[in-house]
Amino acid sequence: MKNNQIFNFAKKIIHFPRSLTGEGVRNTLKEVRNILPNLKIKSFKSGEKVFDWKIPLEWEVKDAFIINPEGKKICDYKDNKLHLVGYSIPVKKILSKKKLLKKLYSLPHLKNAIPYVTSYYKRDWGFCISHKHKKKLKYGNYKVFINSRFKKGFLNYGELLIKGKSNKEIILSTYICHPEMANNETSGISVLTYLAKWIKSKKRNFSYRIIFVPETVGSIAYIKKNFIKLKKDVIAGLIITCVGDNKKFSYIP
Repeated sequence: MKNNQIFNFAKKIIHFPRSLTGEGVRNTLKEVRNILPNLKIKSFKSGEKVFDWKIPLEWEVKDAFIINPEGKKICDYKDNKLHLVGYSIPVKKILSKKKLLKKLYSLPHLKNAIPYVTSYYKRDWGFCISHKHKKKLKYGNYKVFINSRFKKGFLNYGELLIKGKSNKEIILSTYICHPEMANNETSGISVLTYLAKWIKSKKRNFSYRIIFVPETVGSIAYIKKNFIKLKKDVIAGLIITCVGDNKKFSYIP
């Protein structure tokens, strides 16, 4: 396997509008299935109870941006999905700079970075901006526009069982809900996809269960659905995450 296969796959999926739910997640899983044809794309319905959590509504974004006092579009969702706080409600209003700043998120210690902010379980809205650009905002009125909607749908995940001589399983999983970010989590999706392909090509003692799932509520839902089997068969598991940078890899037990 060549590293450029993984890199090219990462380039293909990095801009998909991923979140807990929605087309971005489904399209990502379909791309994974192009490499792993036996991957099963499964789902939980919106509103379904999983322990003391509940599967959220699907979130869909058509467009989102801010128009500054000079009439220029900033924080454009179409330029970078990170600009919009995840699960933002629909908004159409005019705000002063002072009021707008309360809805803008930035990282003072990383002046060129756009932060990743979500509001999955609280109806709210906001935009993310680099601290460098935030400091340059001028006084005046700003037009805020978010064309989003919530609907009953599904939380999707992908599952692949690679059988070995033993029914005892090793789980390898990664998160599929983060948009636009290379290290967290385009790298995990890409590496696990090709790691699974490599495992399939080898003789195996243990079976391997490969999981692509939205974090927290997705993982909790998966455990709820498969608790008895997990407890019976799983002997080890690893979450493949943040494996795209040039630093030493770490292992957190």
